[in-house]
Amino acid sequence: MLTAAIRSKVDALWDRFWSGGIANPLTAIEQISYLLFMRRLDALDEKRRGDAEFLKQEFRSLFGGTYTTRAGKKRPCQELRWSKFRHLPAEEMLEHVRDNVFPFIKTLEDGGQVFTRYMQDAVFIIPKASLLVEAVGIMDDLYAELERERQDAGQSFQDVQGDLYEYLLSEISTAGKNGQFRTPRHIIQLIVTLVDPKLGEDVCDPACGTGGFLLGAYQHILTQHTSAEHRFMGEDGIERGLVGDRLTDPRQWEALKERTFHGSDFDTTMVRIGLMNLLLHGIDRPNLGYMDTLSKRYEERERYDVVLANPPFKGSIDKGDIHEELRLKTTKTELLFVNRIINLLRVGGRAGVIVPDGVLFGSSNAHRDLRKILVDECELQGIVKLPAGVFKPYAGVSTAVLLFAKGGKTEHVWYYDMQADGWSLDDKREKVAENDIPDAIARWKARDPTKDTDRTARGFFVPVGEIRENKYDL
Repeated sequence: MLTAAIRSKVDALWDRFWSGGIANPLTAIEQISYLLFMRRLDALDEKRRGDAEFLKQEFRSLFGGTYTTRAGKKRPCQELRWSKFRHLPAEEMLEHVRDNVFPFIKTLEDGGQVFTRYMQDAVFIIPKASLLVEAVGIMDDLYAELERERQDAGQSFQDVQGDLYEYLLSEISTAGKNGQFRTPRHIIQLIVTLVDPKLGEDVCDPACGTGGFLLGAYQHILTQHTSAEHRFMGEDGIERGLVGDRLTDPRQWEALKERTFHGSDFDTTMVRIGLMNLLLHGIDRPNLGYMDTLSKRYEERERYDVVLANPPFKGSIDKGDIHEELRLKTTKTELLFVNRIINLLRVGGRAGVIVPDGVLFGSSNAHRDLRKILVDECELQGIVKLPAGVFKPYAGVSTAVLLFAKGGKTEHVWYYDMQADGWSLDDKREKVAENDIPDAIARWKARDPTKDTDRTARGFFVPVGEIRENKYDL
């Protein structure tokens, strides 16, 4: 939904970081996130001041009191505002932001700033004064453009601000370590639509990365509560509506924004990026945290109604650190994560999980044991085979989506062979006309085990007896 003017400004911001010596996209997006947070704090504080004046309530500024400079002088915290330091000369600005503003946002505890909780190991590494000045200038231009677009197009500021961050994230085109990479937005929307989280359900992603699945679930729930006249068709062929105008009780909004979405990641950089992504999309208090959810320190179980995840595939974990409640005798993370997800679900809870193809047919005991659990102890509802190029340019791995509910009984498993996702399946990933996503969703919603038996069709059912006879090979 971003205009060409905004996209070109974001591209310019990336170019400045690249030429300014920060070539790693993850490092750049993290530094940009810090600047966005500084700007957001200033705007948030002003909004709270206005609200307090209107309601005739006492107001305590986040920028109240004093701070101590490196030279030992006491100065008013008002100097740490974005609106103050953005006017400073280049070298002075760099020194002030690095030595005063950045340490200040790391220690903030007031105002429910969930972002600051994960700032302890954060490092400010913008090396050049000219880069900081240009970045601050481009951000101010971006926000002026966003405000203009909001007024012209009538979009909520939250939507365009969130889209801006999503566009920034789309530039992360190098695979992360441990097999981490971003799940394409349209694949997230497909899985969320199939699993269908609802208002009042607790949603979790135990390997949340940039928070894409949680954001997808939030937008799916908003769509369910948006009137038909405010909905639109996304370029992925999935209907969207982000207004939520049929959510009329403030308590529903509060529950949705503060208590519904939960995520963990074992990389604090990812936690910070994920937090910023959700905050800028309007989820005021996301419950995101640093945690290795396979380790002995992770205590949650049977807590969530919906789990959505694309856990890391390539990794293996130290045997001694694997939580003893995980039954599978393996160190392969793709198997352990599915085990963890089953444990996280309440009885009747649902999951949509991306797994490498090997999970479906791998011959090790752990592979077979996991499939037995899915078929015999859960209701394995569906398997959607994704096209092989879906994760390019990051990886060419072949993947599938497991759709299952905890408890219940597997009687038939629905299979769907997705050939195209609306993008070319090479490294360029350019938009193309072929897109099976709307067809997959329509067939899933209308699926019927008595009728969908033709195995030459795109989607069909297989009776569970046949899977058991085939030694649980999926």
